[in-house]
Amino acid sequence: MIKYAYTILYVSSVVQSLEFYEKAFGFERKFLTEEQDYGELKSGDTVIAFASKQLANSNLSNGFMVATQSGKPFPIEMGFTTKDVESTIEKAIEFGAKLEEPIKSKPWGQKVAYIRDNNGFLLEICTPMG
Repeated sequence: MIKYAYTILYVSSVVQSLEFYEKAFGFERKFLTEEQDYGELKSGDTVIAFASKQLANSNLSNGFMVATQSGKPFPIEMGFTTKDVESTIEKAIEFGAKLEEPIKSKPWGQKVAYIRDNNGFLLEICTPMG
């Protein structure tokens, strides 16, 4: 059986990334290497992890695209559900997120908004389905 276990984001500062997600969303730190080049957060069943760009470069011989808060976002997003989209977005912006798309109500009743985290990764903040 295969289980989706984690997503790793390549970042300039693992510690700053962990702190952003702890402060903005209340996630709890699970692990941080002594070198501070890899860390994980508890976020339910799936772990959100961060690797330093240096560590990522050591794993990927052809390199990778770097996320930024400017320009168009990557064609991928992480989705976070909450009953209070407005407050969640406000708090994330307070700690360094950037509003990408304001809250919209979908035809099926879900509220959805998009922000970029402190590194520029796209996050969907939405109410749960059903």
